Amino acid sequence: MSRINTNIPALQAVNRLIANQSDLTTRLERLSTGLRINRGKDDPAGLIASETLRSEIRGIQGAIDNSTRAINVLSVAEGALNEVSSLLLDLQGLVVTSANDGAISQTELEANQLQIDSILESIDRIANTTQFGGDKLVNGNMAYTLSGTNADHVLQVQVFGARLPDNGTKAVQVEVLTSAQTAQLKYTLTAGSGISSNITIEVTGSKGVEAFSFANGTALSAIAASLNGSRAMTGVSAYASGANLYLNSTAFGSDAFVSVKALEGDFIATEGSTSLAKGSDAEVLINGQQASVKGKKASLRGNGFDVVVDLAAAFAQSATTTTFYISGGGAKFQIGPDVNTAGRVDIGIPSIATSNLGTNDVGFLYTLKSGGVNSIIGKNYTAAEAIVDEAISQIATIRGRIGGLQKNQIETNVNSQRVALENVTAAESVIRDADYASEVSKLTRAQILVQSATQILGMANQLPSAVLSLLRG
Repeated sequence: MSRINTNIPALQAVNRLIANQSDLTTRLERLSTGLRINRGKDDPAGLIASETLRSEIRGIQGAIDNSTRAINVLSVAEGALNEVSSLLLDLQGLVVTSANDGAISQTELEANQLQIDSILESIDRIANTTQFGGDKLVNGNMAYTLSGTNADHVLQVQVFGARLPDNGTKAVQVEVLTSAQTAQLKYTLTAGSGISSNITIEVTGSKGVEAFSFANGTALSAIAASLNGSRAMTGVSAYASGANLYLNSTAFGSDAFVSVKALEGDFIATEGSTSLAKGSDAEVLINGQQASVKGKKASLRGNGFDVVVDLAAAFAQSATTTTFYISGGGAKFQIGPDVNTAGRVDIGIPSIATSNLGTNDVGFLYTLKSGGVNSIIGKNYTAAEAIVDEAISQIATIRGRIGGLQKNQIETNVNSQRVALENVTAAESVIRDADYASEVSKLTRAQILVQSATQILGMANQLPSAVLSLLRG
């Protein structure tokens, strides 16, 4: 080369030096940040994939945090319910002890009533003070709000879970296809206005058994009155209509029964034999789905909907329909990585105050207080025990619902989300994080090439000086 105005080798060396310096800068940046992708130009497609995965990671982390907090909330509620359960068991013991009327003095009875009052006050206190983050948990604050319920159709509704649209309502249609029935046995007079012989019968129901003896000529109305006098012990009621006497179970459903054994004479059954009748459960649809029914109490659980409906006796015995609405309330826990109904679990925690524990059929817990219609001072032992039993069952049901939600849905969700977080984070790392071993190797190469290009550039700059030798020649 004999031209001095244009040094092509130097231009080539400069070009390579710039490229090598750029590569060296890239390696230094990646090693200093630990990231392979620091800006969009590093890998446009990889950046898009990485940002999508990062979004998923944030959602999963939020789901795990939400699930952990939900477990904490439910654990606080469970602790309160556990204490109430213990108090109810103590209350049951006091009622049973007080029922030992012949061996307990009035002073002891009054002392027991004072303990009962104290227990009921403690239950109300727990209901009103149990809270998490300032929100009450078991005073009905987390119960679902109902509207449009017809007291002639529905005695009580318990909603333990319902996925409601934001600021929306959910209609609940209850349709009775086949009516609930009590067990029934019938006796018909063949002649006269009373029975035609002396009889002794053993009447058995779901609550117990009693024997009755009636003399020849006893009217059916008198027999019915005698049987009704023991209905609390047997669970069997009776009524006379013309020449017929009907014996019915006091409860509805397949668990209810009436049994009459003729010990002497013929009455419903022949002497020495037994006649048995059983009730039947209603067949009910809730929102078009087959409900599980026990007597006249229907329940449906599935697809995020958990409801128990206690039907009124007349409604349960008629093939008709009623509709009510869930208009709000409940506790919503967003445990999924995306904000939608599929990633949410809902639960309703009803009030556990004494005014809410119990049913319209058996009565409510607050009536056991001093001066209440079912206080033990008034010697209402049977009614009091029935109410306490129902309250214990209700608390156990609520605890079971909370425990099932916590164990089977929330805790399993935490486990699955942690696995997802591990895998998604690993995938994001493959795309975005720098491989230090590879980057160090490339850094060394870039350093060598920069040094080499620098030396070559120096040599290229010396080439034009060779032209001066021509002038000396």
